[in-house]
This record gives sequence, C-alpha cells and structure tokens, in this order.
Amino acid sequence: MQEPKLSRLELKIMETLWTRGSASIREIQEAFPDRARPAYTTIQTGVSVEVKKAVRRIKKVGNFHIFEAAVSRTAAQRRLIDDLLALFGGRTQPVMAHLIETGKLTLEDVKKAEKTLRKLGKKDKSE
Repeated sequence: MQEPKLSRLELKIMETLWTRGSASIREIQEAFPDRARPAYTTIQTGVSVEVKKAVRRIKKVGNFHIFEAAVSRTAAQRRLIDDLLALFGGRTQPVMAHLIETGKLTLEDVKKAEKTLRKLGKKDKSE
C-alpha cells in the first residue's frame, strides 16, 4: 500500500504526533509557534488526514479525541523523496548537485552513503 500524500500542514501535524506519541487537537494546535499558530478548526480539518489513514483516533476523553500517527515518519519521508525524484524523472543527480551546491550535503553524508552502498552491494552478491 502506498503511503498517503500529505500537505505541509498535515506534515506539521504529523510531526507533533511523531514527537509526542499522541495528542488532542488543542495540544497539536499549541505545538505550533504563537506567530504561526493555525486556528483550532484548521487543525481539526488537518487531522482529517485520518481519512487518508495517516492519523487514527485512539480514544475519547470527555468531549475531545486523542489522536496518534498511523504512518511512521520514515514512511512519510520516503513518500516525499519518491515524489521529489519523480519530478526529475527518477534521476538523483540533479538533486545531489543541488545539495552539494547549497552546502547541504557534507562529506560526512557522502561517507555514510558510500558505507550504505557498500553494504547493499555485499548483500546483493550474497543472494
């Protein structure tokens, strides 16, 4: 099953749920900085990602509901990366070039990537 495609607001809501584990709509709203805090109803609409199966209601306390993430941070990140690469026809080189040019890709990042590639290469040879 493909992971749901989340908007920026939905990703911010998910970040709160990934960090806290579970939260009410009010708690999610209060996790936003004061100057950029969306209205309660905006968060309530954003939590409707429950329809996308990214959030699930886990319990009701009084007159409010508690929610948790139903999609892992890793799964959401992979979906975003796949969508980004699709814009480049699946080619990683333009993305890598941009990261290098902007200084967002460090030598340490490259070393970690090489190590991962070596592990994957060994795994493929053993199969």
